[in-house]
Amino acid sequence: QVQLVESGGGLVQAGGSLRLSCAASGSIFSINAMGWHRQAPGKQRELVARISNDGSTNYADSVKGRFTISRDNAKNTVYLQMNSLKSEDTAVYYCFANGYIAGYWGQGTQVTVSS
Repeated sequence: QVQLVESGGGLVQAGGSLRLSCAASGSIFSINAMGWHRQAPGKQRELVARISNDGSTNYADSVKGRFTISRDNAKNTVYLQMNSLKSEDTAVYYCFANGYIAGYWGQGTQVTVSS
């Protein structure tokens, strides 16, 4: 099994930046991709960003050019750098890991962008 611990959420003014972190432990050899989904009140959970083991990345159209996902293999950690934040980015952000057998979720971290 895989355990995910995420951090870095908080309150920021529009135009500001935050960096989310997600550290994986356990059977990390089974992970083939990691990233974040987010869910705002009254809305569906949506994919924000994903990075695969080969280094390829995917982003939601709404965050392209503003968010960057990266990884530190030595720390088994992925990061989401969020710049030029907008009020519509306000949501709970959930780290995920895709494995060959199962998927895993972090506990979620609140990101609130004031305007």
